[in-house]
This record gives sequence, structure tokens and C-alpha cells, in this order.
Amino acid sequence: MDNKQQKSKENWLKQSRGSNIKKYDNKSLLIGSIIGTLIASTPYLFYLHLSVPQQRVWHTFLFTYDSKGWGDANVAMWVFTGKVVPLLLLLLWFFTNRHWWYHTLLVPIAMYVYQIFDFFNSTLSYVDEFQLIYLIPIMVVVIPTIYLIRARIFNKVNETTKSLQELEDEFKLSPKSFWDKVKQYF
Repeated sequence: MDNKQQKSKENWLKQSRGSNIKKYDNKSLLIGSIIGTLIASTPYLFYLHLSVPQQRVWHTFLFTYDSKGWGDANVAMWVFTGKVVPLLLLLLWFFTNRHWWYHTLLVPIAMYVYQIFDFFNSTLSYVDEFQLIYLIPIMVVVIPTIYLIRARIFNKVNETTKSLQELEDEFKLSPKSFWDKVKQYF
């Protein structure tokens, strides 16, 4: 009996040491390292505005930025980084989240995207105003969808003997790659 168990264990170890599993672990480790580095570097990303000069027109070798109503480019970039850094974190959370409610993150993501476009296309007089009006179409789709998924989960909880964790796992979507996850939404 012990000999059969030993052979079974040896076969499992041989299969688990296969090249496909090792590649997956290395890829997963690399992606996790990149995401962890991005999250850890967000305070530095936020303070990038300190490298921008305190003058109205900012000349670089790539572009020239005129801050117009912001007074100086430093203030404009401070506002910009205050919108880009949370957007970056929300996007990371959205694309790495496996829970059934992750679509609700689309609402703040859309808000930050709108604010960034508004930052470049508007005057200083109405920045960050009226954004709720533009978020209503997104909220009209996302909120009922999340409510229906929640209702479906609780109906299954009442009808079956599965635990809440098993039902959440059933609703999780796990595409194979980053681009598969992006394609899933469009």
C-alpha cells in the first residue's frame, strides 16, 4: 500500500515539474512583480509634478505645454497627477479583480477619465463640474447589472447547498491574457 502511494506521489511530482507549469509560474511572477512595482511607485508618480517648472509654458524635447488658465505648468501637472494616479490604481484593481462586483469600478474609472479629458479641453472656470451628468449612462448600465448578478447569487444560495464562496467562484471570469480580459468588455 505504501509503495502505491509513493509511486503516485512521484508521478504527481514529475507532472508538476513539467515545463508548462514552470513557464506559467514565471509569467505569473513577472506580471505580479510589475503590478507590485507600479503600486509601490505611485507616491513617486504623484510627486512627478515637482519636476515641472513653475512657469506658464513648459518646453521639453517631446512637447511644449501651455498651462493657459492654470497659472503655471507645475499647478496644472499637480492636478493632472492627482487624477492619473488614482485612475492607474483603479485600472490595476479592475483588471486584477476576480470578484463578481468588479464592474462597479467602471464608474470611478469613467469619472477619472472624464476629468482628465476635461482637464485638457476646458477652461479653469468649470473643471470637475457637471461630470455626474456624463456618468449617468455608465451608471444606468453598471448598477442594474450588478444588482441582477447579486440577485442571481442570492437566488442560487437559497436554492442550492453551495457556499457563498463557491457561488462567487462560479461567477468569476478568468480570461487567459490581459488582452482577452480587455476584449471581454468590448
